[in-house]
Formats: sequence, structure tokens, C-alpha cells
Amino acid sequence: MSTTTDASSEQAVTTTVDVKATGHVRRELGEHRFDYTFEGETLREFLDALFAEHPELQEMLVAETEAEASTEGWVDVDDLPGDWAKNPEGEQTRPYVRVVVNGAFNEHLDGFDTELDDGDRVALMFPFMFCC
Repeated sequence: MSTTTDASSEQAVTTTVDVKATGHVRRELGEHRFDYTFEGETLREFLDALFAEHPELQEMLVAETEAEASTEGWVDVDDLPGDWAKNPEGEQTRPYVRVVVNGAFNEHLDGFDTELDDGDRVALMFPFMFCC
């Protein structure tokens, strides 16, 4: 449940989400499921708070450059059919990593600006194995 606290005329909103971690993320965190309360209401604020406690996760999950977000040997990005949009550089995940909010990839929502409510499910997925 989001709560508002009054601290010298500033209001801090907190949100509690149900976090699920798989693969390498689970190994780093030492647990696969837990509730996490953070100050704020967006995926970005959630990740910032989590990375402050577990700095190794930021490098593991977030791609700072386009090259870190891409793999070799796939389709040429200029030839994609239909309407495709990517999160801006610095706000993408590394290859094979997924950040999922209530079953939807963050790229299909509002990226790191996706709003979170109490009880939302956030999955941080980085498999131990991946295909070819």
C-alpha cells in the first residue's frame, strides 16, 4: 500500500512490490521472491533503490550503450517490420535480460518510467542458459 509521510513539508511516497528473480539475478540476491518497499512510484525509482543496495545488479541488468543492448547475428535493425520502438540508450536491458511488470516487458509499457502500484509484480530475469 502506498503511504504518504510528512517530513518537514515534504511528502515521500513509498510503494511495495512483489519481486521475483531468476537465474543470475536470483544467485546475486540470494533469494527468488520477496516484497520490496522503495521510495517512489516508478520502475526507475524501484531499480535505483535496488541498485543502491545491490550495485552489482546494475551492470548485470542495464545496458549503458546500444552495443551493450544488442547481440550479433540477428536481423538488421533497419529492416524490422511494423512499428518498433526501443527504450532510449542507457535505459535498455542487456541481451537475454528482461524486466517484467505484471507479466509485460517494460519495453512494451513506459520503459523505466512505468508506474508501479502496491502489490505489482516485478520480475528480474536473466537465465543461466540461453539458446545459441
